[in-house]
Amino acid sequence: MKNLEKLLSELQVQKLQTQTRRHFLRDCVSKVGGLALAPLLFGCEIGKDGQAKTGLNLSERDLNPLAPLPPPFAGKAKSIIYLHMAGAPSQLELFDFKPELAKLHDQDCPESLLEGRKFAFIRGVPKMLGPQATFSQHGQSGAWVSDYLPHFSKVVDEVAFLKAMHTDQFNHGPAQLFMQTGSPRLGRPSLGSWVTYGLGTVNQNLPGFVVLTSGGKTPDAGKSVWGSGFLPSVYQGVQCRSKGDPVLYLEDPSGMSRDLKKNVISAINQANQEDFESIGDPEILARINQFEMAYRMQIEVPEVMNINDEPEYIHQLYGTQPGEESFANNCLLARKLVEKGVRVVQLYDWGWDTHGTDKDGSIDMGLRNKCRQIDRPMSALLLDLKQRGLLEDTLVVWGGEFGRTPMQENREGKVQGFKGRDHHTDAFTMWVAGGGVRKGASYGITDDFGFSGVDERTSVHDLHATLLHLMGFDHEKFTYDFQGRPFRLTDVEGELIRKIIA
Repeated sequence: MKNLEKLLSELQVQKLQTQTRRHFLRDCVSKVGGLALAPLLFGCEIGKDGQAKTGLNLSERDLNPLAPLPPPFAGKAKSIIYLHMAGAPSQLELFDFKPELAKLHDQDCPESLLEGRKFAFIRGVPKMLGPQATFSQHGQSGAWVSDYLPHFSKVVDEVAFLKAMHTDQFNHGPAQLFMQTGSPRLGRPSLGSWVTYGLGTVNQNLPGFVVLTSGGKTPDAGKSVWGSGFLPSVYQGVQCRSKGDPVLYLEDPSGMSRDLKKNVISAINQANQEDFESIGDPEILARINQFEMAYRMQIEVPEVMNINDEPEYIHQLYGTQPGEESFANNCLLARKLVEKGVRVVQLYDWGWDTHGTDKDGSIDMGLRNKCRQIDRPMSALLLDLKQRGLLEDTLVVWGGEFGRTPMQENREGKVQGFKGRDHHTDAFTMWVAGGGVRKGASYGITDDFGFSGVDERTSVHDLHATLLHLMGFDHEKFTYDFQGRPFRLTDVEGELIRKIIA
């Protein structure tokens, strides 16, 4: 009796919901809008009985938003692995060798570097801070790399350096958003979402865009850095874990068989399909696809996210520790995911904010320790991709959200207890390798102190334009209509960095 009363109560609530203002307005919009949308969403023909015959006229892309698509032109790369060092590593201790800066160590900063400038924490006149690492040249390209990265120094001929990157954001959150979405404000799709929207993904049993984090925290900007913005939500990054279950609730509860699970999802998606036919909201199609993707992922994800079965020499190469959350494990997983057909793999490693407020945040100790965590695995990733023939069509990108000042940070005018550098927008270094990138190239020159770019400066939009080009897109034509105008990743800017394109 109680169950019958409960069912009747739920039926009454459902009837009342259909009479609310929200439902009334939704129905008005959908019915009136349907008049305009009908030719787009529904085919219309005259049947043998002389009556209008309607039915969904949707493409495979509509029904499966992740279906693979060819690029507008033949790109050199088919996938991207992006290694983002959240917090912004110091280019002056890693790649941008400045012997003149060493000569000014512990001297007052020249007024010319301070006039009209605004910094995140520096106040007054700070001291200049010479490089805290030892530099030497490596490879046939003669690239300058510090002793913080001994493994990477052996693969420098595989990469192209961008030595004069610049941005207009000096706080972590907005700068990370800008680097990943092309805008410092919330609401724009990430690079991975754009690429997955444009190309779909090869492996229909895995997400097209996978995110892996390490360092104990997510980026300051939060999960918006891998969000889909105004693109359908099916294109947002799917965060997986390298420790424990790769995806929460991956295993079915006790007593739930695969057949029963399939029947449940079929019933849910049948209801979603009816809702879509009534309203026409494309997000409902995304929801249908995500239910089906989750079902397929239960079979594929446990295998691809398991590194235990990798041969011992691979574990030695990367320095992995199965069962732990680490950048090394994530680099190996990135290779496995790309090998399985995932379009974009985004790695975020937290802990690169070296202000000098403590030992871990110092550039002579903390930064060196962070480099020990990434040096071997990121170098191994390049070598492993190359030996498998994957590097020629996989883009590997490395960098932070901005650079570091050549001055020592004096937070609120006080000298820090450890050596550190403030945020800096005018100059920082990134590198790119793989599909279509000119090996051993170096583009961009900074001044004698590493303060500003003086030649071949490159912006965040320039980087995005170049990455899209290598994936087969003209960044000016790759758009999505939203709020009455076409949007693109590069907004209204961006030039190709042609000298790093092979």
